[in-house]
Amino acid sequence: MQVKDSVVVVTGGGQGLGRAMAIELASQGAKLALLDLNEEKLQETVDLVKEAGSEARYYLVNVSEEAAVETAFEKIVQDFGALDVLVNNAGITRDGLLVKAKNGEVTGKMSLSNWQQVMDVNLTGVFLCGREAAAQMIKLGSKGVIINISSISRAGNMGQTNYAAAKAGVVAMTVTWAKELSRYGIRTGAVAPGFIATDMVAAMPEEVLAKITAGVPLKRLGEPGEIAHTVRYIMENDYFSGSVVECNGALRI
Repeated sequence: MQVKDSVVVVTGGGQGLGRAMAIELASQGAKLALLDLNEEKLQETVDLVKEAGSEARYYLVNVSEEAAVETAFEKIVQDFGALDVLVNNAGITRDGLLVKAKNGEVTGKMSLSNWQQVMDVNLTGVFLCGREAAAQMIKLGSKGVIINISSISRAGNMGQTNYAAAKAGVVAMTVTWAKELSRYGIRTGAVAPGFIATDMVAAMPEEVLAKITAGVPLKRLGEPGEIAHTVRYIMENDYFSGSVVECNGALRI
């Protein structure tokens, strides 16, 4: 698929990886539809896309709400007249141990609320946006691409029962959709980043960042643009489907 003139939806497009993806694809001529809940951040990304030489619109959407997602994708097609790519990037963390104990006494547990919030956004949100993107692509006869952002944590990571389970599920959906949607000419792919230098990561205490960086064989954090480049590769390679690209500096959890 050519990036130029393609209509690309990026969820979580207000900041971080979503913003980096939007700017990278805009620099190659893609038109961006950006979904997020922070209007100020979304407008900043729209302005950056325009600086990169392309056009963008934003949509305030909670990706875990079915009606809102259905309405948003219908509006995107109305506004752009096309839908070529979805990047399912929106995600949250609510980290914590499954059970905390001291001297044989349980002192805490991961709450059902923290489990459910992560599942709602990171798994159900991917499902809903993927479903609606596929439906619109089929209606339009678009040989599109759905790209899901997973994580190195999909293999399991201490303190991330909810996040790891959701990100593993994202890859499973990617493989399933590749098999189901290929008959319509729709490809899928996933990217599993390691530790990336987003604003959220940069806000960590220095000693924590130093420990994380020391554990990466390449001895640095990944750059958001490197993940954006991987997304672009999946778009452009017409024989790529149903697989996950690891981009983690050789780190293994």
